[in-house]
Order: sequence, then structure tokens, then C-alpha cells
Amino acid sequence: RSTLEELPAGEAGMILIGGTQVMKGYLNNPEKTAEVIKEIKGIRWYVTGDKGSLDADGFLTIVDRYSRFAKVGGEMISLSSVENSVRRALHDNEVDLVAVNLADSKKGEKIVLLIAAELDTHALRHTMLNNGCNPLMIPSEYYQIDAVPKLGAGKTDFKAASTLALELSNHHD
Repeated sequence: RSTLEELPAGEAGMILIGGTQVMKGYLNNPEKTAEVIKEIKGIRWYVTGDKGSLDADGFLTIVDRYSRFAKVGGEMISLSSVENSVRRALHDNEVDLVAVNLADSKKGEKIVLLIAAELDTHALRHTMLNNGCNPLMIPSEYYQIDAVPKLGAGKTDFKAASTLALELSNHHD
């Protein structure tokens, strides 16, 4: 839930940037502008889409991207948490995988897991549930791939992963 209230030090939430440097908005797109520009106590704030926290000294730590969330059955599910839960269930913190969200006619969105390893999906689902995972965090579809798409710097290419998941999901249907 989003109240846009300031959080205490150490508590993670949406990162907002305020001040005169904040843009006026998106050209000819008042809906998109209203999503990302908020006025609070006379100051214009840009809603970054990043999740982070400030420590007692005022240092900002970014912990996740809110855009890396899936809205499944009306509930916001962190794709990073899905990935961590899968790794925990597999007892393998190094396995090359990525969770992405795709549109779903029944639940709004679905979670698709791309993994560069062999996978017993039934055993994974069972272990995740036994570990106390929210059932909505369990991927709807799984695809074994050679390697998760990466950017030049070696980080996961989420856009390419989403495109690949969509192609595999459409081909599978």
C-alpha cells in the first residue's frame, strides 16, 4: 500500500526524489505524469520505481526495483523474492535463473521462470510450499534455457528475458 509518508531510517520503501530538478512531466501524457510526479507539502517529487532505505547517516541503499513486481490475483509479488525462494528451495544460490511477469487473462499477470538448469517443477513447487512460500510466488510456467540473457556488464537483461519468456510462452500455448 502506498501512503507516500516518510519512513523511519532503515525501513525500505519507494524512493522519491524531490526538488527543483524534478521534471515538469511527460510531454502530452498527463496520465503518465500523474503516476510519477507527486506534490507533497509544496515540493514536487519524482517516484523512481526503486525500493530502498536510508540509514541513520542518510546513506541510501537501493534494494530492489518495484517494476520487478508481478501483480498476481491483485497481490504485488516481488520477482526478486521469487528468484530467492526458488534458489532456497533448490539449495543453490548460484543457479542462473530469472523470474519475469507476463500478462495473464485469469490472474492479471503470471510469473514465468527461465532457468539454465534441469528442473523437477513438481518437487520445486512442493519444496517452496513446505518452505512457507506464498502460493502466488510459485511460477506458473518454467522454461529451461541455455543461459539467462545478460547485459554487457554481466547483469541480467530483464527486457531480453521478458521477450524470451513471452516467445517461449506463446510457442508453448
